[in-house]
Order: sequence, then C-alpha cells, then structure tokens
Amino acid sequence: MNTHYFLKKFYPLKYEEYVNSYSKEFGLDPYLVFAIIKVESNFNPYAISNRNAIGLMQIMPDTGRWIAAKLGMKDFKEEILFNPEVNIKMGVWYLHYLLKNFDGNLKLALAAYNGGCGNVDLWLKDKRFSQDGRQLHSIPFPETDRYVKKVLAVYQMYKFIYTKK
Repeated sequence: MNTHYFLKKFYPLKYEEYVNSYSKEFGLDPYLVFAIIKVESNFNPYAISNRNAIGLMQIMPDTGRWIAAKLGMKDFKEEILFNPEVNIKMGVWYLHYLLKNFDGNLKLALAAYNGGCGNVDLWLKDKRFSQDGRQLHSIPFPETDRYVKKVLAVYQMYKFIYTKK
C-alpha cells in the first residue's frame, strides 16, 4: 500500500455525485467543495455546530432560508439542511455567490462563508485589515483566520492527492 491510499482514506470523496454535479452547475472546483465539507463537518451530514450551523457544509438556518428563496425552493424547513444533496446544493450555490460578490477572491469568499459578508465588507474598509479595500492582509476574527488557512491547506491536499501529475 502506498501513501496515496492512506491519504485518500483521510481525504475522502464522499457525496461525490452531488459535489461534482453542483460544482459543475455553479462553476466551482469540486476539490474546494470537498475541502470545505472536510473542514466544516468531516462529512457528517448530521453535524450541528455550537452556533447551530447544520449539515455537511454547516449552513446557518437563516442563511439556508435566504438561499432557499434565491434558489426558488418553497416551504424551507431547517431540517432539510440535514439532507446531503440539499445541503451541498445550497452550500455550493452560496460559495459561488460569495466568489461573485468578492470578484473571485477565494480568501475573501472563505472568510465571508465563515465570518459573514457584512464583517468582510467592514474589514475591507478598515485600514488595520486592508490597505487597498480589495484584499485582507489580516483577518481580525481568529476563528475565521484559522478557518481560511485550514480550508486552503485542505484544498491543496485534495488537489495533490487526486489530480494527475
């Protein structure tokens, strides 16, 4: 057995059909989505955070309600966030929305996914965190800073393991 075998066990491609389908639909790299799921819930569809974020991609109920309205989903109920397909569809759409909102800047989109769009907008206007209003040189929420770094590292690992050299 080689190292890649063990790495694939630690960095799985669970829910691959949904991840690939919605990543393609919304123009995202599926390895980024796998990285977010790995960091957010470690592929546990029943995960609930201490802040009540739910499911594989850890979607907050209010955010889920907003996403459902944007996607034309009727009769949103919080419990639907436990459904892997729905959670992945909503999470991928939301990440796509954030990337568009922040001009394709992955670091900003990830910071917003974790710390909220409003906070990222405020940080970009604050010279302590952004020199040019377009990039963050520092993220003031330690949890969000760690989150962004971790997702980016796991994303690189997924690409290393699964892309052909």
